Amino acid sequence: MCKSIVKKDEKGITTLFVDGKPFFMRSGEIHNSSACTLEVMEKEIWPQVRQLNLNSLIVPIYWECIEKEEGKFDFALVDGIINQARKEGLKLVFLWFGLWKNAESMYVPAWIKTDSKKYFRAEKVNGDRINTVSPLCKEAVEADKKAFSTIMAHIKSIDEDQCTVIGMQVENEIGLLGTPRDYSAKANELFESKVPEEIGKLYDVSSTWKEAFKDDAEEFFMAYHFAKAVEEITEAGQKEYNLPCYANAWLKQYPWIAGTYPSGGPNRSVHKIWKAMAPSLFALAPDVYVPFCADVMDEYAYEDNALFIPEIRKDAVASSYALYATLHHNALCFSPFGIEELALNPELVDKPPMEVMIALNIDPSAFDTRGSKEALAATYKLLDELEPLYLQYRGTDKLQSYVRHGEYDYGCLARCKEYDFKIGYSPRTSGKPLGSFSVFELSDNKFLLIGLECSVSFNVKAGENKTAEIVSLQAGHIENGQFVSDKLLNGDEKMALRFGAMPAVFMLELFKY
Repeated sequence: MCKSIVKKDEKGITTLFVDGKPFFMRSGEIHNSSACTLEVMEKEIWPQVRQLNLNSLIVPIYWECIEKEEGKFDFALVDGIINQARKEGLKLVFLWFGLWKNAESMYVPAWIKTDSKKYFRAEKVNGDRINTVSPLCKEAVEADKKAFSTIMAHIKSIDEDQCTVIGMQVENEIGLLGTPRDYSAKANELFESKVPEEIGKLYDVSSTWKEAFKDDAEEFFMAYHFAKAVEEITEAGQKEYNLPCYANAWLKQYPWIAGTYPSGGPNRSVHKIWKAMAPSLFALAPDVYVPFCADVMDEYAYEDNALFIPEIRKDAVASSYALYATLHHNALCFSPFGIEELALNPELVDKPPMEVMIALNIDPSAFDTRGSKEALAATYKLLDELEPLYLQYRGTDKLQSYVRHGEYDYGCLARCKEYDFKIGYSPRTSGKPLGSFSVFELSDNKFLLIGLECSVSFNVKAGENKTAEIVSLQAGHIENGQFVSDKLLNGDEKMALRFGAMPAVFMLELFKY
């Protein structure tokens, strides 16, 4: 029996294990409607992603398609996608588009959409209802629980032995847009009461939400109720099939007012509540389309939250971020969104209207796919071959990884035991990766260097009256964790060590005199 589980490895690093072995998702997420039929998957998805060196794919499944009539389930689409993935040799993570998707209730079945009395929606302060079922609606949460647990039981019945499906995302970018909280009568009553006992203990407060949390009260209130609802749904599903589950977050961003981003969703500022109220989730995962992706990774990767990136921009900078996410943050998953579009002519890639990108603070360059397919495929191949060495060195100070963090980040200094490496990032250029550098300190004098769009020089330590020089410099590639030399560099060729738009690997041996 195959098993997928998230747990700490022997070094104490949280890791996804599949069939007893670490599994690092070099993945991609397909568009929201790309899994609507098996024919679309067969014609428009699998042929496009075969060239990218993926080992997994993140695919939505839709409540409205699975339970069109209450209590009657149709798993033909789910079964077909699993069978297709097996033929492709890829693992799957399913996105459960249930009660909430992008802060709305757009994928619920018609029998929920049309019964707004039983499955009531959240309200604005003026009484207007929004297209989001309230997490306070117990009937709706119960219906989602039944559907999700039935799906999990079915996946177990057909896939437990093969373990094609290795994880589940519960809902998608949860929260409320256009209002900081639900102002329905039920919500108002709860908001004006004392905070629940769990929150009181968590924050050492005993007053009302507003008295306890002031300007943050509305978002904290919604985070509590969304997290509780997601926990109910997740726990019910895992009782049927204990797959790793996570929830993803629409980032908290400008203008920083709850409701301009989904209020109550698992963004970083409310992780304390989500972690306490939804312990069945192994991660709260960021969806990252901003220019400062590395900052978001740094923020979301911490001791109690393994970095899992189900959605990230798909332009050429994704390759640089894939290296940084994996080699610096030990990410469980890296997955550009709309992955099927990388194989298309960049001019044909669908882009949101500019006014939408401005409203949502999305960097328009995130949809410029020039150069992305080749760089990402090469990076994923490199990470695959590098895995044995990575597993040996991760969690030690002998592996360092860096990426350009912003406009005024010009480079970095990697300090090893005997030498310092000075890295200068190339200026950002459309259609090319960002500056990225990683070093494996194999011994005091021998180093494996990996990089993109940067230049590297080296020096002895400050105050040491010696000069550093090259014993040997070789350009090569990695096969099963081992460096394979393709070219010995000497003479003029060793005067400048430069990395370009495709990930490159060098073996460098130094000495001092």
